[in-house]
Amino acid sequence: MKPHSRAPEQDDLLRPRLVDMIDARHELVKLAALIDWEFFEREWATFFPSHQGRPATSPRLVAGLMYLQHAFKLSDEAVVARWVENPYYQHFTGEAFFQHRPPIDPSSLTRWRKRIGEEGVEWLLTKTIEAGRASGAVTDKSLKRVAVDTTVMEKTIAHPTDARLYERARALLVGLARKAGIDLRQSYARLAPRLAAQVGRYAHARQFKRMRKALRQLKGYVGRVRRDLRRHLQDIPEGALRGRVMEALWLVGRLLKQTPKSKNKLYSLHEPEVDCISKGKARIRYEFGTKVSLATTLDGGFVVGARSFPGSPYDGHTLAPALEQVAILTDQVPDLAVVDRGYRGHGVETTKVLISGT
Repeated sequence: MKPHSRAPEQDDLLRPRLVDMIDARHELVKLAALIDWEFFEREWATFFPSHQGRPATSPRLVAGLMYLQHAFKLSDEAVVARWVENPYYQHFTGEAFFQHRPPIDPSSLTRWRKRIGEEGVEWLLTKTIEAGRASGAVTDKSLKRVAVDTTVMEKTIAHPTDARLYERARALLVGLARKAGIDLRQSYARLAPRLAAQVGRYAHARQFKRMRKALRQLKGYVGRVRRDLRRHLQDIPEGALRGRVMEALWLVGRLLKQTPKSKNKLYSLHEPEVDCISKGKARIRYEFGTKVSLATTLDGGFVVGARSFPGSPYDGHTLAPALEQVAILTDQVPDLAVVDRGYRGHGVETTKVLISGT
């Protein structure tokens, strides 16, 4: 059902208003006055076409929590927990009186992000740029000169060893079979976890021949469970559960077929789009996540563009889409873009590009 708008708060003589409790000079109070919150109430309502069921959470609340989450680098659980104890957070999200209970469950933010998609998140950045213009933090002149670079947005996954992936795949298939009411011939619930732990011990002791043998045995367990579940696929009725089972069978099959030299390897079952990226950092050789391009103004470092690029493409191939996004969000085509040497061969002709060190 469409999101419900906040009902006007009734005056309560026994409850002080948030505006009387907080400092009007605080940065969150000033920022809340600059952002066009009515836009989210109006535009995000289109993501909920149905008029039945329980009303969705207020878009003003969700947009405010997402702003706070990225501004202070908080998880879904942390931003909701701090909202309860921070009056400035509550004022920023549109509350009139101090609340003592969480406004939503943290999992609601995940569902909202999936619902609004990339378009909705770009609107958040657009309204931030408009607020920067209104406050004077960024000018039209500064938007003509930008710096573009790439980084890695790491995903919350465990280090993807073969033994861990095989054991996770087996547990996933067994759990889906249990939900579907299918009795497998053997689940290996006792043997597989022990064997996965033994693989780590062999690797630590540098007994690689025994380690590879244990991995082959563990891989065989997963293959048997997968084939057994696939034979009972016709017994699962059409619906969401059948779709989840088919997707899991496809992912596990992809995992079993990949080799150390395969391209587009699977590093996580719950985040299949994760890439292994090497940025040449001294502290960490490989990072598991998605490549992200960030564009900031040269004067002030104001963020005016952010876009993800699955598949870890070459940096030079990401420059044109990044500059295109900046032009769309700011209505200003950059005259100058400063990049590092990883962007050589970018092929951009509409904007002057300066490559450092050349």
